[in-house]
Amino acid sequence: MVSSTDIARRIIEAVLAQRLAPGTRLGEQSLSMLFDCSRTLVREALVRLAARGIVTVSSRRGWYVVQPSHAEALEAFEARRVIETGLIRGTPHIDKSAIKRLRQHLRQEQAALKGDDVGQRSYLLGDFHVCLAECLGNQLLADTLRDFTARTTLIAMLYQSNHDAVQSCQDHADIVAALEQGDTTTAERLMEAHIGQVQAALRLGTPSDPLADLREALAPVREAGDPSTAAASTRKRGGKKPPSTPTPETYLGALL
Repeated sequence: MVSSTDIARRIIEAVLAQRLAPGTRLGEQSLSMLFDCSRTLVREALVRLAARGIVTVSSRRGWYVVQPSHAEALEAFEARRVIETGLIRGTPHIDKSAIKRLRQHLRQEQAALKGDDVGQRSYLLGDFHVCLAECLGNQLLADTLRDFTARTTLIAMLYQSNHDAVQSCQDHADIVAALEQGDTTTAERLMEAHIGQVQAALRLGTPSDPLADLREALAPVREAGDPSTAAASTRKRGGKKPPSTPTPETYLGALL
């Protein structure tokens, strides 16, 4: 029998594989049919994910995968930077079995890069950071990093990241090589640079004003002859595009 933990894990995995986009609706009935379980179990899983910052709920519209804001995106990367560099700094030695596991993970990443399964590639590149935390001996932070990595995966989809997957894999290999040599200072520096490069690849720009169109429509009407009235008319004649039609809500189908 499936458990609420299993459902939550599958949803996290789907996010890491970029199979669930930000804003995807997670219908309780659909999930209960997919997992052949009660809606109660589904609800338990979604409540857990909401507490972990992966989904959000609206009293009238239901459950949705989160859409991190500009500020939340910056905070998520800063949190990962603090956790991951701190983990490396606090581990003076990493044993051979951990290095062997990390090397195996790198081989899986490299194989995925040669294939055409984008989901598997995305999952493995994100899971490296969770695997590293486990190898450094801190399961609690590994669980925390899994959630932060899922959030940064959503951020990468939402803000159209152009970061090179091949470069990410090479960054991981360099970090493992430094750890294998016992050079935690270099490994920490490489991790800091890696996270910074991933963040820099996001098209964050300047936060947009979600009320821009409504703000303009409800601006005070100017008196005739007011110079600003003419300017406003010119802008309208300039062919300002109407607000774009919202994309239909993505509904959870066969993604899991």
